[in-house]
Amino acid sequence: MDLLSITWSPDPEIFRIGTFAVRWYGVLFALGFVCGYFIILGFFRREKIPVKLLDQLTTYMVIATVIGARLGHCLFYEPGYYLSNPVEILKIWQGGLASHGAAVGIIFTLIIFARKNKVSFLWIIDRIAVVTALAGFFIRMGNLMNSEIFGKPTSLPWGFIYERAGEIAQRTQPRHPSQIYEALAYLLIFALLLFVYRKKDGKPKEGILISLFLVLVFGVRFFIEFLKEPQVGFEAQMSLNLGQWLSIPFVLAGIAGLILIRAKSIKTGRL
Repeated sequence: MDLLSITWSPDPEIFRIGTFAVRWYGVLFALGFVCGYFIILGFFRREKIPVKLLDQLTTYMVIATVIGARLGHCLFYEPGYYLSNPVEILKIWQGGLASHGAAVGIIFTLIIFARKNKVSFLWIIDRIAVVTALAGFFIRMGNLMNSEIFGKPTSLPWGFIYERAGEIAQRTQPRHPSQIYEALAYLLIFALLLFVYRKKDGKPKEGILISLFLVLVFGVRFFIEFLKEPQVGFEAQMSLNLGQWLSIPFVLAGIAGLILIRAKSIKTGRL
């Protein structure tokens, strides 16, 4: 290890038996769902919501997250390749998930879930927002273990040399550990959302948690993107990369939500 950098070269696989391999990314991805399940279980019990709905909600969330994130990556980042090779879309194990796609998938799926079970969409998405922020922490740590989605070159003492990076030129220069920046930011956002939920005794104003989530998570994503290397070739020619352009609508939606909640509070006199 250089005194002004950190050499990073973990094996992405925890162990392998024949052709079957257990990878850090998969374990951390699953851990996000497991932790989320028990946190939501606590919410349901606290608010006296039938726990039987949770298993159904978990199934919806897993499907929405995986399909949404995969289609988001394929259609946002490399549409030409995947539309020409549609079978490749199914090969999730080869990598390629996009948080923006996951967000869209989750929103549409929760609309269906809310209508089917006759619960408030804002009520359920507020609680999902809390655990999604925590899931973001685990996913970015998985990216770190894969030595992927790293930052631009840096002279800062905590720069990482990613010895398992794709191109040789990328393996020799210290870079921003942007995965860690994002992971820690998402962990703090999770803590803030959980604090707001508990401070309001499990009854925050509807829409407040998801609005904060959208502003903070995608706001953080927007600014950290300035430190990242382009994920696909065409981004190098853009003033803002694709991740930033896709983050802007979510941030604006969150701001609009906060404004509407504030206006409603003023109108009803319940600030």
